[in-house]
Amino acid sequence: MNSQTRNVNLGGTYTPTGTSLTFKRIGYGAIHLSGPIAWGPPKDREAVTAVVREAVRCGVNHIDTSDYYGPHVANRILKEALYPYPTNLAIVTKVGARRGADKSWPKALSRQELIDAVHDNLRNLSLDALDIVNLRLGGQFGPDDSSVEAPLSVLAELKQQGLVRHIGLSNISHAQFNEGSKITEIVCVQNHYNLAHRNDDGLIDDLAAKQIAFVPFFPLGGFRPLNSPVLDSVAHSVGATTRQVALAWLLQRSPNILLIAGTSSVEHLHQNFHAADLKLPAEAIAQLDGIAAATP
Repeated sequence: MNSQTRNVNLGGTYTPTGTSLTFKRIGYGAIHLSGPIAWGPPKDREAVTAVVREAVRCGVNHIDTSDYYGPHVANRILKEALYPYPTNLAIVTKVGARRGADKSWPKALSRQELIDAVHDNLRNLSLDALDIVNLRLGGQFGPDDSSVEAPLSVLAELKQQGLVRHIGLSNISHAQFNEGSKITEIVCVQNHYNLAHRNDDGLIDDLAAKQIAFVPFFPLGGFRPLNSPVLDSVAHSVGATTRQVALAWLLQRSPNILLIAGTSSVEHLHQNFHAADLKLPAEAIAQLDGIAAATP
C-alpha cells in the first residue's frame, strides 16, 4: 500500500465522549467490498482493493464493516488491502446477524453467536481487539421494542476481557438507547436516516448533547434511492450532484453525524469526499427539509 497520504477535506473531525478516537467526519462503508447484497466475492477484487486503499490514502480514518458481509469477504479484503493497519485507523464492525445459505439475514443474538461473531471479526481482520462493535438489533425495516439487556451484556463482558474497546448500537429506538446506556457506555448509534427518512431527529439531537456519534446507514436512500424534484433542483442550483447534496445535508444537519457511504468506484469515492466542500445555503436547507414531509 502506498503510504503517501493526500490532504483531502473530510468534513472536519469529531471525538465521541468516552473515547480517544478522533474521527474524520467522512469515513468509508465496506459493504461494497463484497458482492451484490453483500453476498460472495466482488465482481472486481482488484478494483475494490484499490478503492479502500485510496480512501485511507485520502485521510479516511474509520471504516465500517462486518464479518457477515460476504460472509467474511469484506473483512478479508480489508486485511489484504491495509494490513498492517495505519495507527490512526479505526475499524468499526457489527454483530447481531448472520448470513443464511439462502442469502438471508437472520438474527444472531444468542450469547454464543455474539461471542463467535466477535472472534470471526478478530480472526479475519487479524486484530487483537476491535475498536468499536455495533450491536445490531431490530428487523429488516427498523427497530423493534425488544430489550437490549441480554445481548448488550455479552458485549460488555467482551469489552471487560479486552476484545472490544468500545460499543455502539444499531437499528434501535430512542428507548433502546436509553436502556442500553444504563448497561454500558455507548459511543455511537448507527440507524437508518437520510433526507427523506427522519424518524431519528430527536435521537440525533439527544446524542449530540451527550457527544455521542450518530452514523446514518442508507444515507442516500438504500434500497429506494433518494428521488425528488426538490433534490434535483437544489443540486442544479449549487452545481453539485444529488448524491453530494444529500451527503452535505447530513454533514450540516448535526456535528455528531459521521458518514460511511460505501462505493466500489474510486470516482464515486472522490465525489463523496467533495460533499464536504459543499456549503448549502439556508434557502436550500429549507427546501430539502421539506422532502421528509412530502415522503409517504
